[in-house]
Amino acid sequence: MTAPTHQPDPHGATRAQATPDPANASTGELIGQLTEQLSRLVRDEARLAQAEVTQKAKKLGVGAGLFGGAGLFAFFGLAALITTMILALSLVLPHWLAALIVAAVLFAIAGVLALVGRKDVQQGSPPVPSEAISSVKTDIATVKESARR
Repeated sequence: MTAPTHQPDPHGATRAQATPDPANASTGELIGQLTEQLSRLVRDEARLAQAEVTQKAKKLGVGAGLFGGAGLFAFFGLAALITTMILALSLVLPHWLAALIVAAVLFAIAGVLALVGRKDVQQGSPPVPSEAISSVKTDIATVKESARR
């Protein structure tokens, strides 16, 4: 006994195809069904993963845009705060000297941050997952050793 199934042909039309009853099917027919079902499962899972990644990428893009906007407004707030520091210092010093002192402090902070960042970049170079590569090499050696036994 066979149960009809509908499968699309290369042109998108569906056609009825007889699928043998598993109890009466030959080994070849069962392997053929398994292959077809497995490939369909893989295609469906790939489509599902693609849809999920697309949806998450859209949300990630919106979130990144909002973070960018927040960073821009934080920058403007910091600029206003720096201006306030210059104006406060100009109450006791000439305006140009107050601005020069605040600029010198900002450049000193930038220099320290650059040195710390440079150290971290040097520690992170080269960007190769050396521990993961070592682990994979160990796994391969273990599998080869097990295969030789």
